[in-house]
Formats: sequence, C-alpha cells, structure tokens
Amino acid sequence: MKIICTQENLNKGLLIISNITGKNPNLPILNNILIKAKNNIITLSATNLEIGINCIIRGKIEKEGSFTVPARNFLDYISLISKNQVILELKDNKLEVSNSNFKSKFKGETTDDFPTIPKIKRQSKYTIKLEDMKSAISNVIFASTVISSRPEISGVLFNFNSDKKKLTLAATDSYRLAEKKINLIDISGKNEKIIIPIKTLQEVVRIIGLIKDIDQEDKKQKTINIYLSGDGQVLFTFPDPKIGTEDSIELVSRVIEGNYPEYQEIIPKSHNTKILVEKNNLIKIVKAGSLFTESGVNSIKLEFFEKDNEITVFSANSQTGENLSKLQAKIEGEDNSIVLNYRYLLEGLQNINGDIAVLEIINKDVPCLLKSIDKDDYIYIIMPIRL
Repeated sequence: MKIICTQENLNKGLLIISNITGKNPNLPILNNILIKAKNNIITLSATNLEIGINCIIRGKIEKEGSFTVPARNFLDYISLISKNQVILELKDNKLEVSNSNFKSKFKGETTDDFPTIPKIKRQSKYTIKLEDMKSAISNVIFASTVISSRPEISGVLFNFNSDKKKLTLAATDSYRLAEKKINLIDISGKNEKIIIPIKTLQEVVRIIGLIKDIDQEDKKQKTINIYLSGDGQVLFTFPDPKIGTEDSIELVSRVIEGNYPEYQEIIPKSHNTKILVEKNNLIKIVKAGSLFTESGVNSIKLEFFEKDNEITVFSANSQTGENLSKLQAKIEGEDNSIVLNYRYLLEGLQNINGDIAVLEIINKDVPCLLKSIDKDDYIYIIMPIRL
C-alpha cells in the first residue's frame, strides 16, 4: 500500500474517527484504526463494536492495500508534523510515514482481525439541516442517563413523523424530560420511532462540530442524512467539505431495543400560575441559591407572588447558611410555590432560546413546564422535590 495525501486531510479524517477507539485489553485490535486504499478511494475506519465510523479522505493511491495502526499514537504524531504532503507506505508489515521533514515507522496489525463495519440496508431516509440536528441533540441529551435496569431511557427517542415532516427528539432520566421538534427536509420513509444510544449521539454532535470547524468559510446550508435499516441499526451520513459528497463520512450504530415511555401523559395540559421572566436573571439567582443547597439534594424553593410580580428563591444548608433572592417577573394567575433540583432547572434554562423563559406551574406536587416565549418547538418538564 502506498498513499499520498496532505497532512491536513489525514489529520481531519483521524480526528473524525479516532474518538471511539480506546484501550481494550480483550480486543486490542479495537485500539487501532484501519487505513484502506482501494478503487481510487482512501478510507479511514474505526469501531468499538457499538459504533463504527468510516471517513473518506482525498489523496492519491499509488498502490492499493490496507493496514491498521494504533489510533492514539498515530493521530498525535500526524497532528504534530508540518502541513505538507504526507506519504504512507506499507513496508515489511510497518507503516512508514514521511514528508519533507519527518520520517517514522509505525508497528501495526494486518486487517484480518479488524471487525467489519456493517453496511446497513438503507430502508428509510430522513434529511435534516446539519445545524438543526446538532442543536436538537444538544437540547435534549443532557436529560438522559444510562441505567442498566432501564435501557429504554438510556438513549434519546427519535420520532419521525413523515406526514407532518417533523422529527421529535425526547430524553428523560425519570426526573425531568426534554422534547425538541425540528423539520425534516427530505423523507423517503414512514412514521417510525427508534431509541439511539447517548454515546452515538455525542459522536454525531462532535463530528458536526468538526465539519463546521473545517469548513468555516463555506456558508452553504449543509444537511445530514439518517437511514434506518429496520433490523436494529441506524446510519448517519455527513457531508465532507473537502470531498464534496453527502456521505463522505458514515457513522453506523445499533439502536436500543424496547419501547420508549409514553411520556405525553405527564406533560401538563394546564396551569394555575404562569411566570414570564428574563432567563439570564433567573439563572443568576438560581446559581446564587445553589451555593447554599444541601449536598446530594440540590433543592431550592421558588415562590411566586402575583400581586408584586415577584419571584423569591430560598435555599439553606446546615453547614454554609441560607440564601433568599428576589427577582421581578410577570406573573399571571395565583400565588404559588415549588421545590426543584437547581441543577435540573439551570440545565433547562440554558437550553431555551431567547431572552424570556416561561414557567408554568399547577402546584408544588406535580411537574412544572419550562419553555421559550418565542417558540413552541421545545419543552422541558421537571419533577418537583417533595419535602
């Protein structure tokens, strides 16, 4: 095998694929990345058996072949060499890397034991704006958690509604729930639901970030494609600004089996008190109150006074003392109060668009609803703490 490419293209490809590799004493080959040169295409691949990533990079193939090398050392080395042409050549079962200033040899392994990344059936296809996908995942993923006894909530629900051309993402840890709706641009599938693991979506967000960093000057609207196989796998394909095709980067992942909780019934349909408040001001006083909460409980008490249009936030700790903060807001309905986990409240506020947050409360014993005043595409539900 002999390949000639730029340091920039090689480094970019390695950054995209290598994050899922790691120290695996049982299957050391998973610590490696695969370099494959065939049919005029140079492909870099990595897998951890749960997720597989392929990335095509630009370059010249002088001799076809394939080889695997340790991901971390190889990436660290390539990131340090000068931004010139790089020659990769397989000699005596070692990968020789050279350019005008460097020359090194990497011990690696043949591809015999490297797991095959599955080629899934592209049964259904959904196309979404790249930035919409990134922000939607970020808006909900923080509300999920990995629970071995409840695998169905150890991921994010993707609910594709082909009729309305909408994708709804939902995540919960059973104490709070986040839901975000975004538009589908192109559809060749039906109404479907899948649960995608947290780690998979963290990789999707990371790769989108890398793509945007690589091609900051290109202002064209980019998209991501999601393909469902119908047999427990999902494929994300990303555009590569250096290659120019919509599937230069592929991420394959298993989906989580089971049925996602029917969460619609816990979304409050009414309220007794509605609060409109400047988001950043509320964030500040909640953060101040958090300094006086009991460790492990994280509780703050919020009280709402309609006559004075005032919010008070109270917290106390037997070791550090207590705090009472006041904030002006527009309050509609009756006086009310609720005790919440301050961390859950902060995370919800930080994911709401716009300057004004809307908080709707029935009473201190049932979930409250947080949303933006400007848009109705995002809601956040928090369970109260009952003291």
